Amino acid sequence: MLNHNEPRPFAVEHEHGASPFFFTCDHAGRLIPSALGDLGVSEAERSRHIAWDIGVAGLGRRLAARLDAFLITQTYSRLVIDCNRHPGSAQSIVTVSERTPIPGNVGLSGTDVAARVEQIFRPYHDRIVTELDARAARGQTTVVVTLHSFTPVYMEHARAMHAGVLYSRDARLGHPLLEQLRAEGDIVVGDNEPYAATEATDYALVVHGERRGLLNVEIEVRQDLIEHAVGQDAWADRLARALPRALANVSVAL
Repeated sequence: MLNHNEPRPFAVEHEHGASPFFFTCDHAGRLIPSALGDLGVSEAERSRHIAWDIGVAGLGRRLAARLDAFLITQTYSRLVIDCNRHPGSAQSIVTVSERTPIPGNVGLSGTDVAARVEQIFRPYHDRIVTELDARAARGQTTVVVTLHSFTPVYMEHARAMHAGVLYSRDARLGHPLLEQLRAEGDIVVGDNEPYAATEATDYALVVHGERRGLLNVEIEVRQDLIEHAVGQDAWADRLARALPRALANVSVAL
């Protein structure tokens, strides 16, 4: 599916970062392999949140630089395959996103699906596994943080919160981070809102964090706050303050 001229499915920055924080951006990119055309979706629709998490790549790069932390970003659009959903699930390769039909995802054969899993999903997550294994082998503490953005309005419902702290069954880091962000006093922060992280819906947080027994948290920032460089810098500063303080308040020894 991917030809030799197309980008690989991930990019890594600060590969040898000394920080315990390990950042993933599962929806950072919006590229579509040339073999798939435009999936029958207009450029206007492919620029929206249905295709990627707007602003999160810039936020991730700035935050990783501030903390000297490993960062991996996904290159291709979630409309091709969602790298934060379990392969084979209903949300892995969608035929409708919000109210937008995705004609190029209709009637896919098993071979079509396998190509997207093997050429986009697997390389991204295999690279994460390789890095986590290497860090474990050298005794480097790892805290998995997945970065995402969300829309100010979803299906005509406005979202007043500025950010959300998400966790599944392991709230060891989530609760202290929520406290730190709320203590800043100038933002509204959701507790497992606007989404709730679950075993059924989230892949990266659960597989790379929870199942390994690593401290983990998912951070959602409203996309209008980070769609430009100024906002990305401001939120990178904010999170670079809050994350180390939250980690220092985790009661369970690393």
